[in-house]
Formats: sequence, C-alpha cells, structure tokens
Amino acid sequence: MGLYPFNPNTQMGWVKTYPNKAALEGIKNVESSQFHFSTIRAATNNFTDENILGKGGFGIVFKGNLLNGQEIAVKRLSRNSQQGDFEFKNEVLLVAKLQHRNLVRLLGFCLEGNERLLIYEFVPNRSLDYYIFDPMKCAHINWERRYKIIKGIARGLLYLHEDSRLRIIHRDLKASNILLDAEMNSKISDFGMARMFVLDQTEGNTNRIVGT
Repeated sequence: MGLYPFNPNTQMGWVKTYPNKAALEGIKNVESSQFHFSTIRAATNNFTDENILGKGGFGIVFKGNLLNGQEIAVKRLSRNSQQGDFEFKNEVLLVAKLQHRNLVRLLGFCLEGNERLLIYEFVPNRSLDYYIFDPMKCAHINWERRYKIIKGIARGLLYLHEDSRLRIIHRDLKASNILLDAEMNSKISDFGMARMFVLDQTEGNTNRIVGT
C-alpha cells in the first residue's frame, strides 16, 4: 500500500507509489512517473475505439488528452500477451533513462491490478510505414524529407549505441516503429525487445531471432 499525492498545479494525476506486488521486480525506483489508472482512463475517454492509434502484438495504442491539455499516446498491454511483462519492464527501465530528440519520450507508466500502461509523448504524423507502403502518401515525402527522416533515425541509433549512458540494441527497428512528429522529424519507438550491452562489447549475440 502506498500514498497517492496529487499535484493540483499540473493536474496530471501522477502518483508516486510502490508498484503492484504482482509486477516484475526492478521498476519501483525508475526515473519516471506513475499515473493513476483513472487519470489515463479519463484521458482516453475510457479507451474508446475512436482513440485507437494502432494495434500490435503486445496490445493497443490509444490517443489521450490530460487535464492540462497535453496530448499523450497510451500503450495498453494485452493481458494475454506472454511477453507483456517483459516488454513492460524493458520499456520502463530502459526508455526512462534515455533522452534524445529522435527517440519517443516516455512520460510515465501505470500499474494497477491487471492493467499495464505505458504513457508516451504524442507524435502526430503516425509511423513511417503509413507513408512508404501507400503510393499516394509516399508521393508527399520528397527527397529532402526522406533525407531528414533517415538522418534522424541514424542520430537516434548513434545515441543508443554510443552516446547514451546505457548502450542499447533496439532489435526491432522497422518502419512501423519510426514515428514522425509535426515537422516530420523521426523518432524511434517500441523498446520492448531492446537489450543493453556492456561498454567493451563489440558484438551483440542474442542467441535467438526477435522482431518482425
């Protein structure tokens, strides 16, 4: 049992407390904020279908609006996913420690009962695959924008591999995991399969095939 302080100035409904005992170990001291489930439920209008941004193997992503007007993206992990706990722990522990303009920013998480939610900044222009696999939409991405997108991805990867305080291998980099902001800057997302490697390690051997 924990205390649930509420900051009336931000009206974001953040909660600092100990995670549910059923959760995986290691997330109680992360550098991120834990949200009330009621706050996220209200922000997404009770997870209505109209707010669905996308669906994946680990769950559904919803758009939401906090009381202070901030737009968010909420990944609601599936209760039936065998990898859900692993992905949840991975994203909370890793992404909370990463700060770069070409990575999607994790704002916090929610862990109440059987609910596992990841709360991110909202990136308005959807994912790269929305454009490149549609001839009509692809025509709107000229060579200048393509170069900008590729450059952003490269900068994000350079940060993950060399410049961050952690060394991260994403392991599931694909067009659907590249999000585009209002200025069409690319942001790498979905770190559920990512892993760290030590500083003197030049090769990462995962021993199994991951990603799609």
